[in-house]
Amino acid sequence: MLPSLFISHGSPMLALQPGASGPALAGLARALPRPKAIVVVSAHWESHELLVSASAHPETWHDFHGFPAALYAVNYPAPGEPMLATQVAERLNAAGLPARLDAQRPFDHGAWVPLSLMYPDAVIPVIQVSLPSQHGPALQVKVGQALAGLRNEDILLIGSGSITHNLGELDWHAGPDVIEPWALAFRDWVVERLEAGDQGALLDYRKQAPFAVRNHPSDEHLLPLFFALGAGERFAVVHQGFTLGALGMDIYRFD
Repeated sequence: MLPSLFISHGSPMLALQPGASGPALAGLARALPRPKAIVVVSAHWESHELLVSASAHPETWHDFHGFPAALYAVNYPAPGEPMLATQVAERLNAAGLPARLDAQRPFDHGAWVPLSLMYPDAVIPVIQVSLPSQHGPALQVKVGQALAGLRNEDILLIGSGSITHNLGELDWHAGPDVIEPWALAFRDWVVERLEAGDQGALLDYRKQAPFAVRNHPSDEHLLPLFFALGAGERFAVVHQGFTLGALGMDIYRFD
């Protein structure tokens, strides 16, 4: 059975400058059974309702500005899988989570950047499920639970976001050994609660975690963690690290 994953996807430049995350993602992909399809919940597809991408040939969307031209030349031509998209929507609806298909949605960088490092051949079908971020973490746990059975069908479930995400407080000149104490404290609290299986505290993280709002002024980049948590059980750390002083790059798995 495949695990569910939470991947901190960092800056879009990860696709060109993978740092320590690139080998970690590539090694993780090699260690897993090769999936027949991948379902991604990305922080970069916020929505008011649950949507499931259903294009057979999704485009690669460079949904960012001000980066080098080489990044805009990167293409991730993985196919979609309309039949799987229909099955995902059916599972969500059966769980009381109304969902509908979106036949136009391209891959945002929360999906294609980490996948380009995990599966660079881009032949495994990929679909995305949107993030109704205004409903908070409890909904994402339910979405993960509704789709957890796909893991038995050789389908890899990924939540792509960031364990910490305050772009206004990043140090663009910081080396890899510079870590802001407030970012580290938050990351460590989340890991401790995951190891303890304390879902109640995690769901209430904005009140209970140290420096929660400073690390996540808005919580869309942490919400994919709750999707992965809902879809799996046994927690393990795959990779830990920070870039730019306060941008957490952790990768977790739930078996």
